[in-house]
Parts: sequence; structure tokens; C-alpha cells
Amino acid sequence: MLHQQNIGLQRKMSRYWGDIVKKLTPYEPGEQPKNSLLLKLNTNENPYGPSPKVMEAIKSSVQESLRLYPDPESNELRGSIANYYGLTKSNVFVGNGSDEILAFIFQGLLKKDLPIFFPDITYSFYPVYCGLYDIKYKTIPLDAELKINFSDYKKDNGGIIFPNPNAPTGTPKSLDEIEELLKINKDSVVVVDEAYVDFGTESSVNLVTRYKNLVVTQSMSKSRSLAGMRVGFAFADQGLIEALSRIKNSFNSYPVDRLAQAAGIAAINDKGYFTKTRKNIIEARTFLEKELLEMNFETLPSGANFVFTRHRIKNGNEIFKKLRDSGILVRHFNKPERISQYLRITIGTMKQMKQLISILKPQ
Repeated sequence: MLHQQNIGLQRKMSRYWGDIVKKLTPYEPGEQPKNSLLLKLNTNENPYGPSPKVMEAIKSSVQESLRLYPDPESNELRGSIANYYGLTKSNVFVGNGSDEILAFIFQGLLKKDLPIFFPDITYSFYPVYCGLYDIKYKTIPLDAELKINFSDYKKDNGGIIFPNPNAPTGTPKSLDEIEELLKINKDSVVVVDEAYVDFGTESSVNLVTRYKNLVVTQSMSKSRSLAGMRVGFAFADQGLIEALSRIKNSFNSYPVDRLAQAAGIAAINDKGYFTKTRKNIIEARTFLEKELLEMNFETLPSGANFVFTRHRIKNGNEIFKKLRDSGILVRHFNKPERISQYLRITIGTMKQMKQLISILKPQ
């Protein structure tokens, strides 16, 4: 009933919409349930809270200074990130989550005469950005093992973008493979989206000083438990960083607020907490992979904080419904057909993974 009401309202209001709005197919995020009793393993959030140092930094920033605008260039945050990765501040850009940075990249670096390339099964925001900014694109099919094959990208293009590890599959590409791609693709921008890189995938960050057409994006949402603060960052040659800054300052000069900057600085500087929670998640992932194998699941190799898996006999949608009825929410992709039997399961605590396994195991 509510859905029908929304459609009716949409039809009424659409006469005021511009042509671009009518053409858009918006991104659909994973379900955010109102029932707090559900165990959320569907949106790849970190099961551990932010570092205690982050909480202290936020509390100390809640003061009279909130009446003032934040530093528009986020200089201290950029400096902390640059120091952590052994780069200079001029190689770092920050934004309101990595999605905003990706939007700037699509708008400012990937809108060219030739189509851009990205995998056919990947982060579903990519075609949304192409629709929003009227960018031509071509999807490159994953291979039979649902992996990215860079040999299929050796064609003239307006840019290349892919997640590493890929999403929703979780499969990583090695640093050597990415560098080989960069060596043959010098005339357009290559974007490596590293939202999940901290859970066992090699980062391409150190390549940005050698390849002027490389942009690497990362996020504090996953490995640093700041999904609610919206802090993303990118690494690139100074010339590309300047391009992103020009886009930002033509859209919103203050994208990262005072509390988010304080949280980001504290998070990047607390290496001990990051290392501990990251280790816990990788151990829980290894445990889950082993248990799934014993229950006749086929799981793709993962370098992320999730696994992409299917049962060799049982229907994926039926497993999804069984878990939801039991209070556990995972992600089920029913399109395209090649992945319609797969579930994407976020890695939680070891206790949460055991709870999941207890429901999946035959009674």
C-alpha cells in the first residue's frame, strides 16, 4: 500500500522534475532495519565500535567552536593520513565519505569522449554516477571464476575504475597485476576503489607517486568503524588532487565537519586499536569460511570484511529468508543471473559468526 502511495506521489510531482531526474535509476543501499534486534550482517559495517580515542576526540570537539565552519581543506586530517601512508599532504584528498569522492572523480576525471570501463558485477553506484553525469561506459564481464581479468581492459577507454577487493565478490587483485595494468593504460585515469582493502588485500597507495594517472580511494567506514561519520580519502598525484579540489570547491567548500575531522585524525593515529580489530575480523572470516565449506557452501576467496558464498544445492533466496526469519540479515543479490544464488555475509564478531553457523547447520 505504501509503495503504491509513493508511486502515485512520484507521478504527481514528476511534472516538476528536470529531464535528468526522470532518467536516473538511484543506488539502493543495503537494508537498514528498524528492528534493532536483528543481527545486521548485510552492509559490511564493522562489528566493533570506534577506537576509544575517537570517542574522546569527538567529545572534546563538542564545544562552542562548533559555531565556526570547519577547516575547508581538512589540513590536519590530510596531514595525519599522509604521515600514516608515507606521502605528502599534497597527495591526499578528503571528503564526506568515499562515495562523495567517487562522485567528484566521475564528474571531473572520467567524463571523456570514450566510454569508461568497469566490471559487470561490481559496486552498483558506478552506473548510477554515469547516469547522473551523462558518462558513457562499458561493463567488462568477470571471468568464469567471478574475477576481474585485466587482459579484457586493454582497449582505448575514457578511464578505468574497479574496487580492490571487488564488491560484492570480495576477490582481490595483486599489486603486480594492477601495476601491469597501469603500465599499458597511460592515457586515461585508473581508479582503484579500496573501501575494503584493510582486510587482507594489497593497497596500491604507494604507486601514486610513480603513476600520475592513478587515483586510490579509501574509507574510514569499514576498518576504522566510522560509517556514521562519513570520512573518505583519496591518494593521487598532486595534479589530480588539485582537480578534485576544484570540483569540491565548486560544489561544497566544507564537506567534512569538525567532528568528522577530529574523529578521522584520532582513528588514523590509533594504530593499535586498528590492528587489533582488523585481526579479529580476519580470524572470524577464516573461521566462517571453514565452517561454510563443511556445510557444502562454495565461497569465493575474500580480501574483504565479507564473504560471497552460495550453497551447492540449496536455493540462495530460501537461505536468505531462513536467516532473516531467525533474526539475521545478510545481503542477497538476485541480479544478474550469474550471482542470483549468492549471499554476501558481513564478518562480525566470532560470537556472531557462531550464531550464524548454528542457524545454517542442518538440524
